[in-house]
Amino acid sequence: MKNKEERSVSAFNSELKLKGFNVFKIDKDSHATKVYSRKDFYKICLTTGKSRIHYADRSYNHEGTVLFFGNPHIPYSWETLSTTYVGYTCLFSEEFLMTSNRSESLQQSPLFKLDGTPVLKISEAQRQFLNTIFQKMMEEQKTDYSYKDDLIRNYINLIIHEALKIEPSHNFYKQHNALSRLNSVFLELLERQFPIEGVDKPLKLRTAKDYAKQLAVHVNYLNRAVKEVTGHSTTTQINNRIVNEAKALLLHTDWNISDIAYSLGFDYPTYFNNFFKKITGTNPGTFRTSQSTSKIVL
Repeated sequence: MKNKEERSVSAFNSELKLKGFNVFKIDKDSHATKVYSRKDFYKICLTTGKSRIHYADRSYNHEGTVLFFGNPHIPYSWETLSTTYVGYTCLFSEEFLMTSNRSESLQQSPLFKLDGTPVLKISEAQRQFLNTIFQKMMEEQKTDYSYKDDLIRNYINLIIHEALKIEPSHNFYKQHNALSRLNSVFLELLERQFPIEGVDKPLKLRTAKDYAKQLAVHVNYLNRAVKEVTGHSTTTQINNRIVNEAKALLLHTDWNISDIAYSLGFDYPTYFNNFFKKITGTNPGTFRTSQSTSKIVL
């Protein structure tokens, strides 16, 4: 049964990656909101039931109908607290929705940004209207209409604009101050980049600027938050995590050093060698050999 479920999720994610979007119904299944496992897609959920949503370091308890906006760059999780949980979910990539250079990044939207409020309380009239939009998207994605992507984009934008007209809920409670929140989200995003699963999937975020861009904050603000909370710079945190991953790849894979360097975002092996030696005091080849020899001796 487990293998069947894993294949189902894998097929679902493959289809999602190919199309750039997917819309489906949550029908009396408390686990339906958790089927989706990819972390590089935005999510809009219209749900009715009782649940607890954790977003960054905030939590929101709700009973009734809510509209939720999930950003793949900000950690969130969902606990269903009632056995009956119904609604709709739409998943889409930023590339799918943003078809013009003039389009504003989703991360700047108050619905998706770090300091935004992603959970909106929905009235019965609003629920019925939004239900209709989700149903139209589901019907449209099954057709062969040549411009169905454009039509679905319009439906998604309509949901977003309807949400922007609704007063956001302010029932989130803060656990930490703003700097602590940003630091926790940065560390979670950093950890999400690992483990490296293949040379064909190299590390995408390498610098403090890369992370600041993903989190839609100024790099100086990110540096301040990380330094104040952890006592270390953003760059130090990133570099230490990359080195730890490099050690794991050197010890537990048969990849050559050039492949490891590339998978970790280095254009040339020499850059990786210098980076590794600066932090560890030894080069990658020597580290791999010494560790292998230690294992044999033991």
